[in-house]
Amino acid sequence: MGMTTPPRTLAEALRARDDESLAGLLRARPDLLTPVPGDITQLATRAGTRASVVRALEHLDRFALQTAEALAVAPDPAPYETLLGLLTGDGRDDGEHRGDADAAIGDALPAALTTLREQALVWGEDDRLRLVRTARELLAPSPQHPSPTGLGPTVAEATAGMSPGRLQDILATAGLPATHDPVSAVTSLSALFTDRARMGELLDTAPAEALSVLDRLVWGPPYGEVTPNPTPPVKWLRDRGLLLPVSTRTVVLPREAALHLRAGRAHRVPEPQPPAVEAVANRDPQAVDSAAAGQAFLAVNTVEELLKSWNGGGPAILRAGGLSVRELKKTATALDVSEPVAAFWVELTYAAGLLASDGEADERYAPTPAYDDWAELPAQDRWVHLAVAWLAATRTPGLIGGQDAKGRALSTLGPDLDRSAAPEVRHRVLALLAALQPGTAPDPETVLARLRWERPLRGASASAGDTTDLRSRIALWTLNESELLGITGRGALAAHTRALLGSGPAEAAALLAPLIPEPLDHVLLQADLTAVAPGPLERPLADMLSALADIESKGGATVYRFTPGSVRRALDAGQSAADLHAFLAAHSRTPVPQPLSYLIDDVARRHGHLRIGAASSYVRCDDEAVLNEILADRRSATLRLRRLAPTALAAQIDPASLLDGLREMGYAPAAESAEGDVLITRAGARRTPPRTAPVPVPEGPPVPDTTLLGAAVRAIRAGDTAATVVRKDPADAPAAPSGSLPRTTSAETLATVQAAAMTGSALWIGYVNADGAASQRVIAPVRVEGGFVTAYDHTADEVRTYPLHRITGVAELADEATS
Repeated sequence: MGMTTPPRTLAEALRARDDESLAGLLRARPDLLTPVPGDITQLATRAGTRASVVRALEHLDRFALQTAEALAVAPDPAPYETLLGLLTGDGRDDGEHRGDADAAIGDALPAALTTLREQALVWGEDDRLRLVRTARELLAPSPQHPSPTGLGPTVAEATAGMSPGRLQDILATAGLPATHDPVSAVTSLSALFTDRARMGELLDTAPAEALSVLDRLVWGPPYGEVTPNPTPPVKWLRDRGLLLPVSTRTVVLPREAALHLRAGRAHRVPEPQPPAVEAVANRDPQAVDSAAAGQAFLAVNTVEELLKSWNGGGPAILRAGGLSVRELKKTATALDVSEPVAAFWVELTYAAGLLASDGEADERYAPTPAYDDWAELPAQDRWVHLAVAWLAATRTPGLIGGQDAKGRALSTLGPDLDRSAAPEVRHRVLALLAALQPGTAPDPETVLARLRWERPLRGASASAGDTTDLRSRIALWTLNESELLGITGRGALAAHTRALLGSGPAEAAALLAPLIPEPLDHVLLQADLTAVAPGPLERPLADMLSALADIESKGGATVYRFTPGSVRRALDAGQSAADLHAFLAAHSRTPVPQPLSYLIDDVARRHGHLRIGAASSYVRCDDEAVLNEILADRRSATLRLRRLAPTALAAQIDPASLLDGLREMGYAPAAESAEGDVLITRAGARRTPPRTAPVPVPEGPPVPDTTLLGAAVRAIRAGDTAATVVRKDPADAPAAPSGSLPRTTSAETLATVQAAAMTGSALWIGYVNADGAASQRVIAPVRVEGGFVTAYDHTADEVRTYPLHRITGVAELADEATS
């Protein structure tokens, strides 16, 4: 610490720290940097604000928080031995197990105190430990906010409004000497409750029912309700001060009495060590890696299938944002998964920047241009892209289907799904899995228990093992999503994920590549108008086959079915019958079945026989009989057709609707341009404008880097020097208020600055910048010319130039300040 006297304030304690320690404080509590404090006093003040202290407490582990809670109910200041006693007890319930627990507490307490000191929540030497006032107020007991320890107020606090006569009655009943001084009475009663022998004798005379009442209150909450005519056991306790009145109907067990009943312990179960993550199964690491790689390949294919299905323009966006429930169900059916799993894939695709809104008036979701680049990557690199996006995403798919704070349903891709804690929880869960031996699948409950110890909830829900808090829910979702994505295999962390977390994306892709099956360049055609792909297909083959046939089933092998509609889809995309025959012959390991050849020729013969254009729309055909047949068909009534010429019909609907209507009637029309050329509709042509992936919502201020920390510490040190520097004031000048700017005339300012430049001495100045912000600075003038002074600014640790007219005044530094 480098101090000869103990610090009297938090500011003095922070001022005595070295630069590395101050940088550690700012790193642990980055909210203190916004904006950079002007000096140490400002830093200490900001570190004691309620919002900052709450944020710091929420990032403590359970034992550090229990240490702070014990200090909150200890005397202020408290010596180290008193704090240790509150955590270990007074030894009245010693046993072999208790002794081991106390030893663990003794070993862990110095580290917990170091953490609290580093985060400026505790200051002072070991003989005078002080919890910052705001933390004490947050953790100390009150009727509205009971202490996390379950302890009530002290005797002095509980009797603050009690009449002297009532105090005398309590002393008399408890067998204590009478005194007319209320302070002495409180001291006497407190001494009784803290005296082990006398307290034991008093409780030996208590009725059994009274002891039962104490047992219900001892571990909290310490407050109880009483009737105007209390029962004899309650009256016995109240008359002896073991229950003190808070109001006409409420009594409280005073802290000193509760600590005696607890054998001096502030917590029922101190937890100095984190709970271990236990294994539920130990699997073969190679089997784990293979299972994870298979799931990773399936994840890549699922995302690609989702984006292909939205190639021509995806579902419309709700007015409030996101997908409708109906569209999510359709997507789940298309992907052959449940709706929550479909929501996860949609959100992952969006987080990876592969899916976005097209920004049109009729706004829809569609693949982004980045999807085309992603699709050309090897499978292992595509997976790495998805995994990295998932790790950093703050959008939380597990919330979908729930409600926001206003009772509105949370929808897929909709607003209010960001949870800033999600990335940190995901990384922490995977870090816990990475700490296990390869192939070890953890017990999820022990993972949750470890996370609760590392970031406990303050209050009863944490001690009761509440699993409904958001961090626990995110952790469970992380375990499930990890299995879906191929992060884990059969519950254990895969080798490529360990590489991703440790070495980076390149190493992860290299480990995953040998485990992903090589794509095939062939299929097996069958006589029932199906084709079987015995494995993943090369991209050109898969794209062409998906246009020519419909997927009937997926699994280890994919089954495609050829139908008139699927063949027409390939012809609409610009393929000819000859092209389709050549394609199937080149890529089938079995002969092309005759029924499939007939199907292609039959659809091709009728394809384009009718031509659709814009009139609003029209139909033309060289065969008058076909047009007569259409007009005679009752189903054409909704198309509102009329004959324009023997070979042309006009319609009152748009060309796209006319195309769909005639296809439903069994015809195979083709669209044509204004010049009469056949229009080719190619799949996958719709893309959004260039879009960036959604930016994760950070959890509080970002952690500053080393450069920023160093600059901030220098600025705080220099500002503190300027604020606390000892300066020389003229003998006839009135004393300036603390923290005020120096005031001198322009002539005095110029003369003093010129003299300092000649002698090389430092000055204390007041300066107002162009925005009107005033500050104090310590400068060493180097040159004065043209209305400007060039000086080394100790506050900014650099050479700067200041206009003389913006300097409010100057003062010389005292000799001891410049030495």
